[in-house]
Amino acid sequence: MIQLTEIEAARRTIAPYVVETPVVTSHTLSRELGTNVALKLELFQKTGSFKPRGAVNQLLAYENRAAGVVGISGGNFAQGLAYAAGRLDVPARVVMPETTPANYLEATRSYGAQVELVPSIADAFIRYDELVGEGWGPMHPFDNPDMMAGNGTLGIELLDQVPEATDVIVSIGGGGFMAGVTSAIKGLRPDVRVWGVETEGANVMARSLEAGSPETMTPTSIAKTLGSPYAGKIPFEIARDQLEEVVVVSDAEAVQAMAFLFERTKLVTEPAAACTLAAARRLRERLHIDGTLVLVLCGGNLSVADMCTFTNSYG
Repeated sequence: MIQLTEIEAARRTIAPYVVETPVVTSHTLSRELGTNVALKLELFQKTGSFKPRGAVNQLLAYENRAAGVVGISGGNFAQGLAYAAGRLDVPARVVMPETTPANYLEATRSYGAQVELVPSIADAFIRYDELVGEGWGPMHPFDNPDMMAGNGTLGIELLDQVPEATDVIVSIGGGGFMAGVTSAIKGLRPDVRVWGVETEGANVMARSLEAGSPETMTPTSIAKTLGSPYAGKIPFEIARDQLEEVVVVSDAEAVQAMAFLFERTKLVTEPAAACTLAAARRLRERLHIDGTLVLVLCGGNLSVADMCTFTNSYG
């Protein structure tokens, strides 16, 4: 577990650089799922996802940041790190797969970071290690305690806003977001049930839990921001010990949930965020009728072109 004191310290540290994102309730989803449903709108965070929380905290904790830092990303961490580096006047470089959507690349460059493209996310991790060996400061997208502590600030914020929460569903990529949020929630309210969700083809944590140790895989899901090639050690331990379950949903379920959120709540979410609703639909019979479920909508960096492609393919 990430210590609650570390998450509380991170909350104070990053406060000047991030915003407190709102929570809204949904009568439609409450009726469908048979419980009270609230949506944590982290897609309205700076850069459109939760990533600046951890990126700012990780960057401020790194003493030699003036020499420049390097990150690796399938999209959202690139923007989060670029934003953080720009605010703190730190040179930043981000290694990204060639398959990264253009809107992610354009946004990352617009925040001032250099972008280096490589064939795949696996190649990106290799290149990242090479650049760290050359002297660039390592900024990991999930497997770093300072990153996790910064991410955990969302958990504290969520419980401040929804103190009656009984269940929280959070997406898992490499696991750093889940690890931080779960640590915060369990540190404050051990009775709250936390559920993880992945999509098929980006389900490295579910595979790891089944195997009993962190595993690797080649991601194939359209939810590219969940597409980590491995599960972090600390996130794996937190998932194993603290989560109720990791629910694995299909890309089609995630896209159908994304379309529903767009049409009924007017929110534009990524499949990596909408999959929390897909998981809730799987868990409907296990939710408390008098409880309160919070779906963490962790990102909204979706291009119009991708929205049309996804909905035409899976809608």
